[in-house]
Amino acid sequence: MNLSPKLLKYGAIGRISLRNHFAYVLDFIIRSIFLIIIMYIFIQLWQTTYRGEGSQLIAGYSFEQIIWYILFAEALTMAFPSLCTRVEEEVKSGDVGYKLTRPFSYIGYHYMAYVSEVTVRLLVNLAVGCALGLAFFGPPSFGWGWLGFFTMSLGAMTVNFMLNMALSLSAFWVEETRGLEFVYNKLLFTIGGMLMPLELFPEALQQVCRWLPFQVVLYFPAKTAVRWEEVHLAPMLSVQWAWVVVLALVVWLIYRKGVRKLNVNGG
Repeated sequence: MNLSPKLLKYGAIGRISLRNHFAYVLDFIIRSIFLIIIMYIFIQLWQTTYRGEGSQLIAGYSFEQIIWYILFAEALTMAFPSLCTRVEEEVKSGDVGYKLTRPFSYIGYHYMAYVSEVTVRLLVNLAVGCALGLAFFGPPSFGWGWLGFFTMSLGAMTVNFMLNMALSLSAFWVEETRGLEFVYNKLLFTIGGMLMPLELFPEALQQVCRWLPFQVVLYFPAKTAVRWEEVHLAPMLSVQWAWVVVLALVVWLIYRKGVRKLNVNGG
């Protein structure tokens, strides 16, 4: 089978989506002002925490590292659009039936559009967030951490897409999927490592988190950025893309059952 035409087709979808989202960069910049407010609150909170601990390090993180960690995690979190809302509306309106007849994969189409949008949002969030970080701490000394962050970010986007798509495809069976999305986001905020690095969790909870996919979405990229000299990139990438394979299979199975249900019901 010749894959080149398919790759070109999905590449074109990604480029078109990317250009469309670049047209709304100003909107993304305005939204990212919320990131400044959040980071200001976190800076005050952690400043008080470190002062109360009377230590330069907490779980191996300095005050500066912990703030940059949260900044990277928040930049990624705020870059993720609501996939459940889109798929749910397509199922309710019947647009999903029209898109299924197009000469490309429904999931592949959404993936390329999703990655393109997240890329634009992430670059804007990083630009705004880093301006705040530079104002407080000056230039960071991450070394190759920047490259590590962007390397991990593609896998993070993909795992987050797969988890969200699995929830979104539940719209074939349930009326509302946004409640499921809400619960997932809260798991991402807590055991996914957005609010704080997993090293600050109790040891028992850390062991549980290591067996879950949430850590690869936020914790892996943010830690890679701020503690590059201590991370082992190859094992982390292996875990991340192993989850991509597993979740892709889960999404494919849910999708097949959902399409079969749609056809049986005459949708």
